[in-house]
Amino acid sequence: MSLFKKVPSVTVAELAEKLAENPVIVDVREKFEYVNGHISGSQNIPLTKLRTFHYTSPVYIICHSGARSKIATQYLHKRGYNVINVKGGLMKWNALISREK
Repeated sequence: MSLFKKVPSVTVAELAEKLAENPVIVDVREKFEYVNGHISGSQNIPLTKLRTFHYTSPVYIICHSGARSKIATQYLHKRGYNVINVKGGLMKWNALISREK
């Protein structure tokens, strides 16, 4: 699977504009990364656990830098899911992030 193949994508700014619509956001980082900070309301399904992915609505896929989310988006898109990669990941996210208690 090529990392350079085009996938449906948005910037973090475009995702931030959609937050009022309560989009489904799936964070594909490992749990230990997710608990250290994530977009409020996002769900954690690590890249290695994507076989548990079952959504019918459009889903935004995010990770730390955008590499894992692009792989996940390619994988899920090929399987017929309506998924959108978030380019730049949390490294580019400028909004507040949640911390697990």
